[in-house]
Amino acid sequence: MSEPETSRPADHDSPWKMALEGYFQEFLGLLFPAIHEQVDWSQGYSFLDKELQQITADANSGRRYADKLIKVYANDGSETWVLIHVEVQGEPEEAFAERMYTYQYRLRDRYGVDVVSLAVLADTRDNFRPTAFRYQRWGCELTFTFPMAKLIDWEARWKELEDSDNVFALVVMAQIHAKQLKDGATRKDVKVALIRLLYERGYSREQVVQLFTIIDWMLQLPRALEPAFVQAVYAIQEEKHMPYVNTIERVEREKERQEGEQQGIEKGRLEASRETARNLIKLGVLSDEQIAEATGLADADVQALRVEDKH
Repeated sequence: MSEPETSRPADHDSPWKMALEGYFQEFLGLLFPAIHEQVDWSQGYSFLDKELQQITADANSGRRYADKLIKVYANDGSETWVLIHVEVQGEPEEAFAERMYTYQYRLRDRYGVDVVSLAVLADTRDNFRPTAFRYQRWGCELTFTFPMAKLIDWEARWKELEDSDNVFALVVMAQIHAKQLKDGATRKDVKVALIRLLYERGYSREQVVQLFTIIDWMLQLPRALEPAFVQAVYAIQEEKHMPYVNTIERVEREKERQEGEQQGIEKGRLEASRETARNLIKLGVLSDEQIAEATGLADADVQALRVEDKH
C-alpha cells in the first residue's frame, strides 16, 4: 500500500534523532528500563556525533537510520558508550544484525571503550526480531547479542502508553500510528488525539513545542487535510486555555531548519563519495560498477566523474 500524499517527503530519521536528543533518559526508561537503572544520571550524558560519524562514514547514504552514540556513566563510576540504532525502514533488512556488530566492533577497536548496542525496530513485520549476529568456520566462532525493542509489541500494551507519565510514550504512539495507518482521514484523527493528549499532560511550553514537532513530523498528512488539522489544534489550545498561537509557526520553522541541516549533511556525504570515487578512478584498478558499489553512487555519476578526470 502506498504512502499517503504529504506536503513534504517522508522522513522518520529526523524526528527520531530529535526525540533521542531531547528525551534520551526517558527513552531508556520506557524501552530499556533495566539499562536505565544501570546509569548514573546525576553525572549527565553527552552525544558523540563526531565519533559515530567516524565509524559510519562509509554507510550507504540512501538508507535512513537514526543512529545515535551517547556517553553515559554507570552506577559503578565507569564510562560507557551507548549506541542507539533505530531501524525505521518500511521493510526489514537481512544484514541488520551484522551492521549492529560492525558498528560495535569499530567503536570498540577505535576508542577502546565499552559499547552497549541497542536496537529499536519500528517496522511492522512481526517475525523480524534480530537480537544476535553469529558466524563460525573451522572451530572459530563469534556470537554478538544485543537488546532489542520492537515497537509494535506496545500495541498490546496501548493503555500503558496512554497512561504513562513518560514523555517518550507519545513518540512511540506516533511512530506506531505512522507505520500502521495509511488512510489520511484516520491519520488526521489519531494525530489530533495525540496532540490533545500532549496538551492535557501539563508539559511546559518548550516541551509542548518540541513534542508537537516530533509528532507532526512522524504523522504526516495529505496536503488537503492540513488546514483541518491546524484548526483542530487551535480549538484544543482554546479549550485548554493554552494560547500557544505561534506553536505551529514555530514548528514549521524548526522543520525547515532541520530539513536544511539534513540536506547539508546529505550534500556533504555526496561530495565525500564523489571524492572517494575520484581517487579510485585515479588508481585505475576498479571498474565503474565496482566504484559505484563501493561509494554508493550511481553508475552514471561515476562515468561522469571519469569524464571530468580526463579533462
